[in-house]
Amino acid sequence: MGTYYSFTLSPSKPLLLSPKQPFSKFICRSSATCNFSTSFDQSSHNYGLKLSPASTSAYSRRSVQKLAGKRLLDFKVSCAAYPESNNEATMTGEKMRGLQLGTMFAIWYLLNIYFNIFNKQVLKVYPFPTTLTAFQFGCGTVLIFLMWALNLHPKPKVSRSQFRAIFLLSLGHTIGNLLTNISLGKVAVSFTHTIKAMEPFFTVLLSSLFFGERPSLWVLSSLVPVVGGVALASFSEASFNWIGFGSAMASNLTNQTRNVFSKKLMVKNEENLDNINLFSIITVISFLLLTPAAILLEGVKFSPSYWQYATSQGLNVKDMCIRALLSGVCFHSYQQVSYMILQMVSPVTHAVGNSVKRVVVIVSSVIFFQTPVSPINSLGTALALAGVFLYSRAKRIKPKAA
Repeated sequence: MGTYYSFTLSPSKPLLLSPKQPFSKFICRSSATCNFSTSFDQSSHNYGLKLSPASTSAYSRRSVQKLAGKRLLDFKVSCAAYPESNNEATMTGEKMRGLQLGTMFAIWYLLNIYFNIFNKQVLKVYPFPTTLTAFQFGCGTVLIFLMWALNLHPKPKVSRSQFRAIFLLSLGHTIGNLLTNISLGKVAVSFTHTIKAMEPFFTVLLSSLFFGERPSLWVLSSLVPVVGGVALASFSEASFNWIGFGSAMASNLTNQTRNVFSKKLMVKNEENLDNINLFSIITVISFLLLTPAAILLEGVKFSPSYWQYATSQGLNVKDMCIRALLSGVCFHSYQQVSYMILQMVSPVTHAVGNSVKRVVVIVSSVIFFQTPVSPINSLGTALALAGVFLYSRAKRIKPKAA
């Protein structure tokens, strides 16, 4: 019994047909019997071919060629055209996404470098970290309202339950950034960021205490070089200061508390906030919280005597104000870009990028401020950063099901 074939080339898909090869080269490579009908619209150059199972007539290979001998239509079935086009489009899309992601990471690192440099320069001549931090939150608040006013990002809708949770996150965010600035004002930038490499340790600790998450053996092992490296770097740090050390360590605790609970907030709430709006609301609340605290703790530090002190330290009033403004813009922008990257990649990839960012900031600050670094200090810093990188890789390993 013969084999029957049935297929249709629709005129609505002209890419499948091209008048390159004569119809006579079409070969029915089978002893199958088939009945076919053709249609040709000369005005539109659309071709149609339909083969259906033979009912009464049978044509051999020679009969088929003879029937189409006048070359009323030429066509070529390009079966691979669509897959090739899709592959090319996919490759182009991946290249563009990779280029965009690489640019975002470069901007993130660059903004971090400039923030730490400008921030340290201002704190050297204007030792009021609470006032400076409130000013930086104020710069971010202005940028956020501009973003919403210009419809660059949709305005958030926050429920009462969400606001209560966000308020607690804002409190941690405020204290964490204030403590970081206190540390940056007391010790070298490189040492502050070496201490802040302890963040994974606090993440694991808090996740275990509050949510019962049990870290894997790989994760615990990666924390050993982190803790050991920070201890070694602290032991040999020339600018070591207990206030600077304690502030940086406390900022790790508050920042990671914020991060751990913010992840739970994003998961639990039905009316989920995206990362950008969550960060924006936290920034505005932080500004409102810290501004009165700065006035109570440090007073109004804008009198001529304080400007004169800044000038005596080698930075005139105009330069100090410009650097303070730039530090505020960079402070908000680098965190905004960080959240944008987090929406594009997995948390593990973001953690790896954050590890590289810390290396970039430490190296750039050592070069710019000409910070003296001993071999032991370098070894401790390298160990801590390597441990952070291993931690981010260990988080990728999924524990085997019991």
